[in-house]
Amino acid sequence: MKNIAVKIMYDGTMYHGWQFQNNGITVQERIETVLSELTGQKVSVTGCSRTDAGVHALEYVFNFKSDTKIPIERLPYAINNHLMGDSISATSAWYEADDFNARFSCIGKRYIYKIWNSTIQNPFTSKYTWFVPYNLDIEKMKLAANDFCGTYDFSAFMAAGGSQKTTIRTIRACEVRQSLEWNEQIEIEVEADAFLYNMVRIIAGTLVEVGVGRIPEDSIRQIIESCDRRRAGMTAPPEGLFLKKIFY
Repeated sequence: MKNIAVKIMYDGTMYHGWQFQNNGITVQERIETVLSELTGQKVSVTGCSRTDAGVHALEYVFNFKSDTKIPIERLPYAINNHLMGDSISATSAWYEADDFNARFSCIGKRYIYKIWNSTIQNPFTSKYTWFVPYNLDIEKMKLAANDFCGTYDFSAFMAAGGSQKTTIRTIRACEVRQSLEWNEQIEIEVEADAFLYNMVRIIAGTLVEVGVGRIPEDSIRQIIESCDRRRAGMTAPPEGLFLKKIFY
């Protein structure tokens, strides 16, 4: 059996996240159904992240074991042919070592969160941004974002229901910028060794509250040190979140 890794991208609007759910179709379910049909074997895949319902991925990696005879360079095309009409596309596939695990071999992830900051919503970005109709002070948001960087206990930025063994994470970069594509779009990009449940969405919600003046821009470290979820900002909605890059 060969250990096969596949890179995909997907629009999460119509899916209930990556992982199997009882209340709706998921990306994992679609992928496993397609691979089982292609290989003639029951396929179980391991994904790099448990993205929530409505969250998107510009880059997502999963792996599975199979003795399929489909040439590895043709596998993405075979997957895409079976996914025709779905909002999922395979972009590449390769063989990995037997001990490679898309989730546990990962050493870092980068997310991007997109905000549409205007009094008028853009119908062409509404599925992929959080519509915030009140003025945001982007300079204050930039200052606050810098204070997320470092190794801390980020339990103040974890939603209820998280089951991680430790809440200590290392944020390598946290940046706020105006989009080059749309003047009204603000982007928050965060890279870390790993993330807690809803961590990026809570960071985004906190930075928006900094932008409107409800949270002081110099209070991020105090919020982190408090380990108190109530001191951080709201959990931003899922549609603005994209998994951008996986590191191995």
